[in-house]
Amino acid sequence: MYSITVRDHIMIAHSFHGEVFGPAQRLHGATFVVDATFRRVELDADNIVVDIGLASGQLAEVLGELNYRNLDEEPAFAGVNTSTEALARVIADRLADRVHSGALGEGARGLAGLTVTLHESHIAWASYERTL
Repeated sequence: MYSITVRDHIMIAHSFHGEVFGPAQRLHGATFVVDATFRRVELDADNIVVDIGLASGQLAEVLGELNYRNLDEEPAFAGVNTSTEALARVIADRLADRVHSGALGEGARGLAGLTVTLHESHIAWASYERTL
């Protein structure tokens, strides 16, 4: 399996519901380094996994929809604990939609999978992996 990874970051505010979250139940900020890894079994006709420029651009656009937002105020997240794990899935699903729409180029239609990892810090991160 071949893969490439592109990286960007987001800064968000949010709060959580539930005693398990302790002080994070209050509104707080988070900065995530975001890695999107695209996978395929065989390289495309250009001998690449996916166009890195297109992948980087699409990741930036997806993150731009979340960056500098209080997720508690976003209708898409009403009643949802926007945990690192949950945000990884949202970003992966939005990238997958862009792959399927052709926004990452025709060659990207041959991608097998995608993993999005959100790094909360240098010692903690969460990922969501999906097929395409």
